Amino acid sequence: MPYPYPVVPETITVHLGAPGESARNVVVPFAQYIKNVASHEIYPTWPESAIRANILAQISYALNRVYTEYYRSRGYDFDITSTTRYDQAYVEGGDIFENISRIVDDIFNNYIVRQGSVEPLFAQFCDGVRTRCSGLSQWGSVDLAEEGMTPYEILQYYYGGDINLVMNAPVGGNVASYSGRPLRRGDAGNDVQTLKRQLNRIGKNYPAIPALDDSFVFDGDMEEAVRIFQQIFNLAQDGIVGKATWYKIKQIYNGVKQLSDLSSEGLTISELQRRYAEELRLGDSGIGVRTVRFYLAFLGYFLPELPMISLSDDFDQELLDAVYTFQRLYGLTVDGVVGRETWNALQTAYRKVLAELPEDYRQFAGEVYPGRFLVRGDRGEQVALMQERLNQISREDETLPSLVVDGIFGPATQQAVLTLQRQLGFDPTGAVGPVLWSQIITLGEEY
Repeated sequence: MPYPYPVVPETITVHLGAPGESARNVVVPFAQYIKNVASHEIYPTWPESAIRANILAQISYALNRVYTEYYRSRGYDFDITSTTRYDQAYVEGGDIFENISRIVDDIFNNYIVRQGSVEPLFAQFCDGVRTRCSGLSQWGSVDLAEEGMTPYEILQYYYGGDINLVMNAPVGGNVASYSGRPLRRGDAGNDVQTLKRQLNRIGKNYPAIPALDDSFVFDGDMEEAVRIFQQIFNLAQDGIVGKATWYKIKQIYNGVKQLSDLSSEGLTISELQRRYAEELRLGDSGIGVRTVRFYLAFLGYFLPELPMISLSDDFDQELLDAVYTFQRLYGLTVDGVVGRETWNALQTAYRKVLAELPEDYRQFAGEVYPGRFLVRGDRGEQVALMQERLNQISREDETLPSLVVDGIFGPATQQAVLTLQRQLGFDPTGAVGPVLWSQIITLGEEY
């Protein structure tokens, strides 16, 4: 099971000034950043319980900025600023106290969460003398430590009894949530499902945005919801989720959920559950693996550098070798793991080859998966071919309704697709992806 909470980034990008101010960005190892902040926010002579409580607040504050992409969703190219007017103090090249350095090394991958929530708490704090806030009082924490309170008790005093500490969180790359590839009608995957959930939550505050199902397919309803969102927030109304729309959705979602606020609505683990694994690797099995094999098997016909592979549900040595070769060929990290980068490259390569099919293969092009999910509302020759094949299957299967071959993916066609999906044990999405397409074409030819 994947780790359910956010990981601690290896590095954090700090803007050496106010958000809109012309200033340099510096990339700093996360633990080193916290050491610098702590050495300029608090005193090394304070009781250790107070120091630890303050450092945990500083860690959580910074992680909240990273996790919510607070600044990046507003068009900036950094994670946090160096000024206390907006964030917490960071002084480039500043001195670091030895005992603070030791404590940070011990707890840099621990942070605060609200019970039942996943995101790092926006652990607001202030000095408690010159400035006061609803969060932790730095000087007040000293008094509590001297009274014998533990770091956790100090944090509970300021942030409430309903907090937990995530301990020894894994460290990973600081990876942007936007994959770099625009999402549009016919796309599918975890990112699509995430967007649907975010749009549904935004829709509670902006009811003009229609409610969407929880599937992983970018269908016509989602395209319309995206257009309405874009209209509301003055974006190009193309129904495509590019970088600008992706981060605007994230910004508004964070805003309505108050994820960058001490009184956050919170994110639950169930809200973040992914239908499919983030990564596929040797030993895995299932429809995700079969989909990868489908793409690589097709590419193997036209790219001599790639080995020919069979279709199955297993990530075996044959598939591993093909993934290694594909990753080398496309300049990717050669690790044999199909993560987001390799998955996107597979789809891009497939569509490129499909668009450039040799003349000898043109007559068969209509039977090749079109490179995008077919969804309700689609029209054209490929929909007509799918309807023909479904009718051929229905002659041997009375449960499958007969269709009018009109090239229109309407309710009747969707119902036939749903019926076949249930029979084959696929997710009943009513949309036709690469594996179901190949099954429809193959079964239709057999009948």
